Amino acid sequence: MSSLVKAIWTMSQTRTVPISALPLPPSTHIITHNLTPDPQTQSPSAFRQLLSEKPSVQHRSRLLTPEAHFSYVAPCPQPFPYQIAPPENGEPIADQVAYVEKWLADREALHEQPNASSPVPSSLKKYYPSDKREQPRVLVGLSETGLRDCVPHLHVGDAFATLGSSSLARAAEVEEPVAPASAEDIAARQELIDVLSGHAVLMNTDGTQDTHWAPWSLRYSGHQFGVWAGQLGDGRAISVLTTPHPSNPDLTYELQLKGAGRTPFSRTADGLAVLRSSVREFLCAEAMHALSIPTTRSLSLISLPDLPVLRERTESACVLTRMAPSFIRIGSFEALNPPEGVYFLGGGQQDANWDALRTLGEWVARRVLRLEGLRWRDAASAVDGDPWGAALVLEVARRNARMVAGWQAYGFMHGVINTDNVSILGLTIDYGPYAFMDVFDSFHICNHTDGEGRYAYKVRIQPSNCIYALRALLSALSPLIGAEVTLGKAVSPGWADGVPPETISEWRKKGAELKDELERVAEEACAIEYGRLTHKRLALRRLDTTDERDLVRPLLDLMSENKLDFHGTFRRLSFFRPSAASTDSELDAFVATILALTPEPQRIDREKATSDWCAWLKLYAARIESERTEWASQESAADVDVDAERERAACAANPRFVLRQWVLEEVIQKMEQDIDSGKRIMRKVLQMACSPFEPWGAEGQDVDESMLDAEIKEERRYCSMGETRFLGFQCSCSS
Repeated sequence: MSSLVKAIWTMSQTRTVPISALPLPPSTHIITHNLTPDPQTQSPSAFRQLLSEKPSVQHRSRLLTPEAHFSYVAPCPQPFPYQIAPPENGEPIADQVAYVEKWLADREALHEQPNASSPVPSSLKKYYPSDKREQPRVLVGLSETGLRDCVPHLHVGDAFATLGSSSLARAAEVEEPVAPASAEDIAARQELIDVLSGHAVLMNTDGTQDTHWAPWSLRYSGHQFGVWAGQLGDGRAISVLTTPHPSNPDLTYELQLKGAGRTPFSRTADGLAVLRSSVREFLCAEAMHALSIPTTRSLSLISLPDLPVLRERTESACVLTRMAPSFIRIGSFEALNPPEGVYFLGGGQQDANWDALRTLGEWVARRVLRLEGLRWRDAASAVDGDPWGAALVLEVARRNARMVAGWQAYGFMHGVINTDNVSILGLTIDYGPYAFMDVFDSFHICNHTDGEGRYAYKVRIQPSNCIYALRALLSALSPLIGAEVTLGKAVSPGWADGVPPETISEWRKKGAELKDELERVAEEACAIEYGRLTHKRLALRRLDTTDERDLVRPLLDLMSENKLDFHGTFRRLSFFRPSAASTDSELDAFVATILALTPEPQRIDREKATSDWCAWLKLYAARIESERTEWASQESAADVDVDAERERAACAANPRFVLRQWVLEEVIQKMEQDIDSGKRIMRKVLQMACSPFEPWGAEGQDVDESMLDAEIKEERRYCSMGETRFLGFQCSCSS
């Protein structure tokens, strides 16, 4: 059963419930029940009391204590700096601190309201703010694929109906009225919007502590552009829910709001996100998944049109809900054992806390990475555990190496590979100034604030930056790894208590000896995955060690020299048949279709380009012919059309639709101009991004374009390179 069929089957067999009734994992699988909270928000019950008495604690930037991994935080999207008006009656404020706390408390979600009706009981309660924080909340995006894959048991009511049908050409037309939704569906949809916009909060402080629940934000530190930045943390991200997948209770998905207000990690920022940046991440996470590149996933996009956000210009706020089994980063470990003797300008950094490092490492190794073949420490039965530190580092290396190989093979540039943006699970995370390659340029820089090209595309730069982050992970864990090597077992609580600094230093050196193996594992995993993907894109089944040297690198050189569209070239090669190499006229004709994929045809030396491409295509044709028998079993080889099989395989590996910068900019502009028609356009673009290999725009049909349907014409346009001015378009980190 394919993964898609399995997901659809699971969804069809799963009873759906409103968001307030989604089941919680057992306490052993809940991050906030196993890591250490901020002492100022010690528990959900203490946090709930704090919301009514001293809510500034969760909105004020501060350093957490060294042992803390997270802080409980409630979403509260509102303009910042806060506009706190004096009393309307003009009376003087006797206690300004108390006045500010009351002003904030009046806007916290403290008032319980009934949950949407559900076929199963809910363990969570739903709280709303007073009307002092009432504002429009408009659902503008909902991912069918994200819903299907991650939370198929979530009932969204009539949410998709409110988004309207997807369309590029007819988005502004009035649609036929749909049948009225049931009261139950309307309630489920509204609850979804209220919770995922940060307006309502799901909590529980009743019963035993194992059932208590409140939203949270993670603490982490990191290196930004190679410079230590100290404590960073979830400055505009708040996790509101974790739920097990119906098909696998051990697989949980965390629902995280991005842009729902300030947290203790916001520093001087507002904790908000704008429509522009939210649309970019919402679309790209699902596009990356469709390309089989590991990534966080998107669920919803909710506009807050009356909430102004100041960036380069004043824009409106938007809250994105993204999903992942975990949002822990390499910077989460760096926060607990920062580099020694580093001077930096930042918000500060706590001293190392060895036991917090062990606690986080055990959680990640056992519950997040689910490392196999290890005996875990059991305090109850006094059983020692196997060392896990080195295994954790090497597994994170493999995962991130495979991820970055996918980036390189599909021309994706992240733009900000800081250590706090590198996932422990090897997921693409934190989509900011990213871009997919247009005209191939190995030195392209997608982030206009990256003046030195630290995060440029070039073949070894992005992988090297991932290895830089992996070294930072090893540095943070090296004392623990060294201790495990010395002890021959997993470290226990208090493992470094009373240990002299000299011994810690020896352990650190011992752990750092893993560096060579770490780099070997990462480089090898990246090379193997990159080779697998480039062979897939070229529809080659046999992995020859000379293929990268003889085919892949020369192909990229040809694209670069002739300024050809990266994805368009691969897609065009999907239709190449080796028989074309036998006649000059047929080969020249095919080369002409490739050279048409440049935005600057006048700059091509056509004679040289044609000669170079003919030479490469003849090599490619010979390589294809050398494995023709591998496309079918010996018994059925005579009945198989190998060329047709290869074409299908190539088209299934090379996207027809690519989420280009010009497409993103146009979608954002349409949504900013008119949200009603804009959300219908975005819904269609999301469909195209989730099915990028389909022949959108009647690909391959040789018909007069004037005869095409308007929607097909627009699909064809959206699959093109777009206007020249957007080629090589750069974004800022705020994008």
